[in-house]
Order: sequence, then C-alpha cells, then structure tokens
Amino acid sequence: MRNGQPSRTALSTAAARAAHLVVDNEPHILHDTVAATLIGDQAEEMLGYHRAYGDHPILSCTRALVTTRSAYTERVLADRSPDQYVILGAGLDTFAHRHCGPRVFEVDHPATQEWKRTLIAQAGLPIPEHLAFVPVDLETDSLLDRLTAAGFDPRRSTLVGWLGVTMYLTRDAISATLAELGRLSPGSEVVMEYSLPAELRDDLGNEYAAMASEVVRESNEPYLTSLSPDEVTALMGRHGLEVLRHVTMHDAVPPSMWTRTDVLRPFVGSHLAHATVSATLASPR
Repeated sequence: MRNGQPSRTALSTAAARAAHLVVDNEPHILHDTVAATLIGDQAEEMLGYHRAYGDHPILSCTRALVTTRSAYTERVLADRSPDQYVILGAGLDTFAHRHCGPRVFEVDHPATQEWKRTLIAQAGLPIPEHLAFVPVDLETDSLLDRLTAAGFDPRRSTLVGWLGVTMYLTRDAISATLAELGRLSPGSEVVMEYSLPAELRDDLGNEYAAMASEVVRESNEPYLTSLSPDEVTALMGRHGLEVLRHVTMHDAVPPSMWTRTDVLRPFVGSHLAHATVSATLASPR
C-alpha cells in the first residue's frame, strides 16, 4: 500500500489463488473457491493472463508461492484450533468466507481494506459474522491497540498469519510488530513469511525475485527487506517469540503435492518462520 491507494499486489495474489484451480492440474495445493468471485469484473482479464501465459515463471511461481504459504498456515490453524486468527496484511484473503471456526481479524491498511469491502459488496458476498476488519498502518499504528478496539482478546489463544508482507516493510516496522506479537498469550503462534537475500535463493528464486521486484516497483510497492533464517530467529527471540521451524516451500505442503504434471515447482525465494510466544519471554501486559 502506497500513497493512499489500495494494494495492487493484493489483486494479483488473489488472481493467482483463483487461477490455480483453473490453470494447474490436480493435486490442487489450495482450494480458494471465492477469490475469483471477489475480484469481480477483473477476474476474466486476470485469469486470462494465467490461461494464456501460465507457464511463464512470474505467473507459475506466484501461483506456487501464494498457494503453499496459505495452505501451510491454514493447516496449522486446523491442527491447533486457536480461539482467534489474525491475518496481518490480509489483502483480498478469503479464509473467513471459506471457513467457519475461530474469530478472524483481518488487519490491513485502511485504503486497501476499504477497497476490499467495496469488492465484497459488488460481488454480493455476505460479510461473515466471525470476521472483523481492523484498519492499521503497521508503519505508524499500535497493532494491539487497534486489534483490542475491534474485539480481540490478547489473553486468548491466537494464530497470526503474516504472509506476503514483511518484504514491503522496513526492518524497524517488522521489529515493532514482532514486539507487539510477543505480548500475545503464551503458546499463541505466528507464521511469518520473509524474503531471503539473493545469496540464499536458488536460481529460480533469483529469477522470480528479479521479475517480481520490477513488477512491484512499477506498482509503487517496492521490496524493502530481506532476512536470513538466523536473522529472523534472533529478531523474533528478542521479542519473546521462539521459532519452532523455518519452513521451505518444498516442505510447506505434503510431498505428494509436488508430484505434478504441470509447471508448478517449489523454489527457494522465501521461507515461513513458524514461531510460538514463549511463556518465559512474553512481555508483561
């Protein structure tokens, strides 16, 4: 999100989730049956790109990336069954429309969130009763204050999904957000995606990063931060979060998902840090 405008990367991410069910063969990594409806009039054009040019690395890698990171996070959610699910930088996420379950708090920049609400209305989709919208600018606002005002209870068990966001933030903003997440109820969990520096990516990861960085720069949403696993472990540790594992794209879904007859392949460009709030390190409230 830049200059008060809604995120265009959120649109391309939702289109990739929708296109996965149309362009790619089974097994499908993620079944997002709502994304195409949500993006409305733009769906035909954007899905058309994937139909016509879906083998191109910028499109195929995006589909692989966005489906695997969401599939992993949603599997953790199903396994852990927390009381609350916070989606940081929710964009056009559709989890709350696809699943009943925990109270869902979608956090995003006010302009992007207002745009999403407009798309929901235009698509004729109901707003689920278990969904709360929380407008926040992570560069300037207090995350927990805004969440609490929206009905969030920091004492209850929580899963935080923070996908496709940290690469667009400064290190200071990432650190400040982790400091607030470290104040959640002990045992709460965080799944945070982070972009790797060039020397830790594989060839396809570097090819994708070069193409994607140009796209997001032209959209005025440039990449700002990359981190190594050791840096993420140390940064999370300083804020009361213990990393349980760093998850590669290959390991984010069952191995059978990569026995494929289409172009989707795992690549090394970013990882998921799966962490828990430590009972001994969590900040007092």
